[in-house]
Amino acid sequence: MSECTHNCSTCSSNCGSREKNSLMEQPHELSSVKHIIGVVSGKGGVGKSIVTSMLAVTMQRLGYKTAILDADITGPSIPKAFGLKKPVEGDDNGMIPPTTTSGIDIMSVNLLLEDESRPVVWRGPVIAGTVKQFWTNTIWHDIDYMFIDCPPGTGDVPLTVFQSIPLDGIVIVSTPQDLVSMIVSKAANMAKMMDIPVYGLIENMSYVKCPDCGKEIKLFGESHIDEVAEKFGFDLLARIPVDPKLTALVDKGWIEIMDNNYLDVAAQIIENRGKSSN
Repeated sequence: MSECTHNCSTCSSNCGSREKNSLMEQPHELSSVKHIIGVVSGKGGVGKSIVTSMLAVTMQRLGYKTAILDADITGPSIPKAFGLKKPVEGDDNGMIPPTTTSGIDIMSVNLLLEDESRPVVWRGPVIAGTVKQFWTNTIWHDIDYMFIDCPPGTGDVPLTVFQSIPLDGIVIVSTPQDLVSMIVSKAANMAKMMDIPVYGLIENMSYVKCPDCGKEIKLFGESHIDEVAEKFGFDLLARIPVDPKLTALVDKGWIEIMDNNYLDVAAQIIENRGKSSN
C-alpha cells in the first residue's frame, strides 16, 4: 500500500481519512484562513466567549490578522464584548464580516438580527447549517488566526465544527471546581474521537486578587487544574482571575483596550504551533 498523501481526490482507497475529509466543508473561494482554533468547554458558564475574545485581541496585538466565528448561535455574546453593531454586508458573492476597532473580523448571528435581544429559537439542524454557512458563505480576507467560539457540551454544533471545519486544534476552558475533571474529560474525549489536537487548558475564574493586600483568594476552593493537565498530558495555558476591570470592559464593549497579560503564554504557544505547521 502506498503512503497516504492526504489528497483524497487522487486516491482510490476507502480509508478513515477519506471518510473524515468527505465531511469537511470548503471555505468560500475568496477566503484565506491560515490557522483555525476552536475554543470549547464540557459545560456552560465558564467564560468561554470572553476567553475567545481575549485570545483574538492578544494575537491581533502580536501583529496577526485575527477573526472570530461565533458558533454559539443560541447564545451569541461575542459582538457585545467588542461593542460591535455593524450589520453584515454582502452580495451574490458572499457575506462580508464586520470589523472591530482594532481590525478583528467577526461573524455572529447577532449581527444578522434587527434586535440583538431577540432569541434564536431554531432546531439543531438549522443551527448546525448556520454554522456551516458562516464558514462557507463568508469571505474571510487574509486571516492568520481564526478562533471559533463553540457552544458548551458535545452536541450538534461542536460536532459540526469538528467535522466540517479544518481545525488546527482546540483550547479547553474550565473553572477551578471539583467537576473540572469531568468538564475537561468530555471535551478531551470528543477531540480524541475526532482526531483533533488539544493545544491546552485555560482555567477561568481561577482566583480573585485582594485590592488591598494582593492576596489571591480562591473563590471556588483549591484548583485541580494542574492534576487534570498532568492526567491528560495537556499544557496549562493560563489561569485567568476574576477581574472586575475586565468584566466592566466586556460589559461596555471595550475588550480591545484590556490591559493584562493573562493570555501571553497561551498566545506564544499558539504562535509556535502556527509557525511549526507552516
